[in-house]
Amino acid sequence: MHDNDEVCLCHHVTLRKIRTYMQRENPPVASLISECLGAGTGCGWCIPYLRTLHEQHKSGDPLSLPVAHESYASNRQCFAKTGDRPDDTSSES
Repeated sequence: MHDNDEVCLCHHVTLRKIRTYMQRENPPVASLISECLGAGTGCGWCIPYLRTLHEQHKSGDPLSLPVAHESYASNRQCFAKTGDRPDDTSSES
């Protein structure tokens, strides 16, 4: 996933915005990422990804999601229809 790709598709929050928020605010828990333009407060699809980004931030690692944005968005559409979460973490960007 690239900096300008949306992590939270409901609220159009990009990876870049989340990275900037985390650097500036250093949230102690992942749920506070919702203060970044409402990320994670819509359908819930991005919550596991926000948790991953938070773990990376807390450990000092660069923030990244190893998934192609097209696959991410497609799997989110399936999630919205069925409520099932396909395993898309193996798709490389």
